[in-house]
Amino acid sequence: MLFNSLAFLAFFPCVLLLYYALPFRFRKYMLLLASYYFYMCWKPEFIVLILFSTLVDYCCGLGMVRWPKRKKWLLAVSLTMNLGLLFFFKYLNFFGETLTALCRAVSIPFSAPALNIILPVGISFYTFQTLSYTLDVYKGKLEPEKNFVTFALFVSFFPQLVAGPIEKASNLLPQLKAERPFDYRDVTWGAKLMVWGFFKKMVVADQLAVLIVDPVYLNLKDYQGGVLVLATFAFAFQIYCDFGGYSDIARGCAKMMGIDLMVNFKSPYFFSHSIGNYWQRNHISLSRWFTEYVYIPLGGSRKGRVKQVWFTTVTFFLSGLWHGAEWSFVIWGLLQAVYLNLERAFHRAKEPPKSPPLHLLAILTTFCLSCFSLIFFRAANIGEALYVVRNTLWDIGSPALYVKTLLTNLTGLEALNLGVREAVFVLGALLLLFLFDLADEKTDAIALVSSWPAAIRWGCYLGLVMIVLIFGVYGPGYDVRAFTYFQF
Repeated sequence: MLFNSLAFLAFFPCVLLLYYALPFRFRKYMLLLASYYFYMCWKPEFIVLILFSTLVDYCCGLGMVRWPKRKKWLLAVSLTMNLGLLFFFKYLNFFGETLTALCRAVSIPFSAPALNIILPVGISFYTFQTLSYTLDVYKGKLEPEKNFVTFALFVSFFPQLVAGPIEKASNLLPQLKAERPFDYRDVTWGAKLMVWGFFKKMVVADQLAVLIVDPVYLNLKDYQGGVLVLATFAFAFQIYCDFGGYSDIARGCAKMMGIDLMVNFKSPYFFSHSIGNYWQRNHISLSRWFTEYVYIPLGGSRKGRVKQVWFTTVTFFLSGLWHGAEWSFVIWGLLQAVYLNLERAFHRAKEPPKSPPLHLLAILTTFCLSCFSLIFFRAANIGEALYVVRNTLWDIGSPALYVKTLLTNLTGLEALNLGVREAVFVLGALLLLFLFDLADEKTDAIALVSSWPAAIRWGCYLGLVMIVLIFGVYGPGYDVRAFTYFQF
């Protein structure tokens, strides 16, 4: 079930009413059934995979305490079962195609069969979430959950089931077990965050996709130069607002039930002054997962500079592969590793430059480096990504000539039908996004607006709702646009 669908707008109020109407002891059963229904609205049969992962890790967690000498074997069972399912559904054909290509390159007559496999929505997210539980129990950081229903709800909690944030059991499990009385402030704060999430997704992300990104990236050969740069910059904000909007809606849903999910984005494009800082702000839950369960166990920064470079490269290689079964995602991940390793090699300061012009330059540089890597993230394959790279790097060694070339080489711009009205709308939406993120950087933006006089704040609330209703991409004439990270 998509958040930006009429079905969800009917589903969630019913869940919320039942949540507060039922006695506390029945709430987890209702939420578990609601979560399973939420997921089964897509393809009912794939609920079996969630149930299987839940049962395996529940038993492995309890077994590690009951049979401590067999902890390693039980961890191996959990890793094999969960990663095995993920490999089969997400990577089997990808590795088969890669093996076939390698064999043909050395004249070996081998061709791996291609299976018609449907990728289950959210499998990467709930697999990592349940694995983090098993790993924490194995390390002795967490006591295993004895109540199966509570654990099943932790794995499948519907607001963050299919696209995160990837929650640690130490944060979410205690909240699922605590009685949450109705709190007006929680409900209203969550509702406001949801509306803001719908604005980011339906107005900013989807409009950028419809107006600029999709027309260009689906027809790359029709465009050159400046239009490709424009589409890539637009995609950066599209992916941020699409995924950030999902996270806001998820956090808002949970908050209305008194549950706090972690913040997954902290203005990654407007305020990141380095790639390291960027990864402290962007997709925070995944970044922390790979840091805690891959980078640090490998050795982190404890085994010397050379090995740290290798560990960083391996971590981002796996992060790229996590995003999709395509080598272009791997290149995106490796580029992030190169950026981060170069920053460390040149001892780039963790703190932003004190000089405002240098601080702004650092933010712009980080943004441009991120956008360059996103070419490989958005393009359908490596060939298309290289086309974009070739056509956006003409004369880059001469900044003045490069800018002149981009501005004069706008082949295909007229085909986008970007008039003054559309340009003003896009810039206005991005300005509103910037102002919100700026306020959130200094304080809590929602709390700030909530402190304003009633007439002003209610004007803001109603105005934002009207913007979503009028300018959002939804309803007749458009297909409901799924969230981009559903494919991962």
